[in-house]
Amino acid sequence: MASDQENSQDANAPDDTSEKEITRGITIMKSIIRDRDKAVTYNVNWNADNQLIGSNAAKLASYIGTLVRMHIPITATRWSNKELGSAKDKIWTEILRSFNIEDTTIRKKYILQLAGKRHRGWRTFLTNKYLTDKENFFVEYDPEYPVKYAIFITEEEWVAFVDQRRDENFKKVSATNRERASNPTYAYKKGRLGYARLEEKILDETKSDATSLPPHVLWKEARVGKDGTVRDDVQHIYDECETLSQSISTAEDQENRSVLSRALNVPEYPGRVRGKGHGCTPTSLYKNPRRRNPSNQEVMETLQALQAQVLQLQKDNERYRCMEKCSSQLKETSEKASINCQNKFPEGISSCQLYLSSPTYRLVGKGKVHNTSGDLLHHRPLPDGHLKVSVDVVLDKDALLPIPDIVSETTLLRDAIGSFVAWPLDLIFIDDEVFAQGSQQLSQKIGSRQKNKRDLPVTSLPKKGAFVPRYQISLETLVDSSDMATAGAIRLLDMEEDIFGYSCTETIGKEDLEHIFRHQELGVGVIHTYIRFLYDNFMRGNDQLSNRFRFVSSSLVNKALICREPDSCREYLVKRFMASSTNNLYLWPYNLGCHWLLLAIDPLKEVVYFLNSIDGEWTNYPDMKQLVDTSIKVFRSQRQARVPRTKSSNITWIKVQCPLQRNGIDCGYFVMRFMREIINMNQIEIPITYFDEYKCAHYTRLQLEQIKEELCQYFIEKRLISI
Repeated sequence: MASDQENSQDANAPDDTSEKEITRGITIMKSIIRDRDKAVTYNVNWNADNQLIGSNAAKLASYIGTLVRMHIPITATRWSNKELGSAKDKIWTEILRSFNIEDTTIRKKYILQLAGKRHRGWRTFLTNKYLTDKENFFVEYDPEYPVKYAIFITEEEWVAFVDQRRDENFKKVSATNRERASNPTYAYKKGRLGYARLEEKILDETKSDATSLPPHVLWKEARVGKDGTVRDDVQHIYDECETLSQSISTAEDQENRSVLSRALNVPEYPGRVRGKGHGCTPTSLYKNPRRRNPSNQEVMETLQALQAQVLQLQKDNERYRCMEKCSSQLKETSEKASINCQNKFPEGISSCQLYLSSPTYRLVGKGKVHNTSGDLLHHRPLPDGHLKVSVDVVLDKDALLPIPDIVSETTLLRDAIGSFVAWPLDLIFIDDEVFAQGSQQLSQKIGSRQKNKRDLPVTSLPKKGAFVPRYQISLETLVDSSDMATAGAIRLLDMEEDIFGYSCTETIGKEDLEHIFRHQELGVGVIHTYIRFLYDNFMRGNDQLSNRFRFVSSSLVNKALICREPDSCREYLVKRFMASSTNNLYLWPYNLGCHWLLLAIDPLKEVVYFLNSIDGEWTNYPDMKQLVDTSIKVFRSQRQARVPRTKSSNITWIKVQCPLQRNGIDCGYFVMRFMREIINMNQIEIPITYFDEYKCAHYTRLQLEQIKEELCQYFIEKRLISI
């Protein structure tokens, strides 16, 4: 029967329920994620019955399974539960980012129904794999936690899931369904192909002009084995359907039971059509007009019309935001907005740690929470239970934002560095609260060490000729002996106005120091601290250097902010350029979220030096280039400079043949050394082949260790860490 077939198909269809696939590892569809980051999307096709077909149909189905495992807990027993609404919307949003699907109700319903099937298959797989024995009886002992799927399942969820499956009512239902599916009368024999793609295959092979096949024809073809033989009982049902179809009208077929259901003598279930597969409904089969898939020209015309509508909506939205901003400046903050000032947190701006609770509870970043009356996020009220947070450091590069930013289409935390996001109240921890955890133990620990306090820990004598990072060793010892050994501890470093053009405070956490000690990827805090070191040790008191070299803040201008708030980035750069009266070289460590590179900008000569330690081109970063070019042109206009017509639209970009890194970690250390060498050479112009004094193919580990030593020495001398 068809229901038997669908149960059989469900057992085989999900990507993660096949033993063959499990042996090769977890299916997470990394290729789709990589293509999504490159703005590559996949086209999908739909047949006349609004079912998914085409070469990318299987890829989309597998990706849906991955998203379901990521966002839907295994303890969810009812797919229609309203509490799953936000998770379903997140799945739909992620699919739209990677696949060209119309954002309509009918498409969303189809995809989410398919996601529900994947969720049931995922739960069934876990049950069969871990909770039953070879005879499909539930085991009596406590099954071990599936560590392999820890990225999808927490230990608490696993315990709750096991309890659900051991319920006696569930066991009875499970036994009934297993018995019914164990020996289907008319077995389905097409594996994961499905009715929709089977129909597509038949139409392609026969080169038919038809856009759809009768349900009983598909039903018969789905039960033909690899040898091409048709069982007598299957042929008998097909022949009976052919006879009935001659005497029953389409309207009667729709209003009562279909031809296939009559021949099989089984009831008709509402909302589905037997023999047509997932997504086909009586409405789509009997009422929708038959049509072919649109031609490429029709698709392009539709796409152009949609793009025009989107452009108009964006203009209307921008106009509305401007009007809203102007009106808000003329009236007091509303009482509704003022409730955002939460009593749980100190009023104002405070450094904080950012946590996520799914799939595991963990620290994912650091930033500053803005708990001020009437604070809005991108001109909109904050969601209930959330506060406005600026992201400074990302500790988990794969962490998702609790609420994706629909304005800039940002879903990853690393893409929100330097920008504002909404964060749940219960996942924000003020630093004072972090210090308060275990403060009694910490005070006892510090008190016991005050007796033997030394200004600088003594390091062991080095071997002759060997390099010993004594400042790193000393600083690490200081950290272990201080309150910085506590998780979440931070230090604040004041940044004078002369450094970035505005006064600010940089946050340095234990994680930042661990990155230095372990030679791991660096965050904004470490890069800015090294800039402060360069300013204090090279430029302070040296008028020539301080007047020649300036810095651009990576917190105010980075990839995420350029996409989100390009106007504010441009205003900051122009203001920074206008502060100079002579030739200056502005050093800007540019943060891509997962890579650092250095821009050295001479705004008066309109020259940009591009130093990238992975040998990439500036054309790979069009948003960055457009921002710099536009800022220089605005700067040119504001200082009323006269430029030859041949140069009026061209800014000179020079790719410097700088040393290249040989791994995926050293980019931050390379950028710091680039800045040090440029300042040390005291030259506005950087040679295309780099400075002869520092020219090399790659920096050695010793050259990078020297930079780390300078950083650690600076921490010690500034007494940022003390016992």
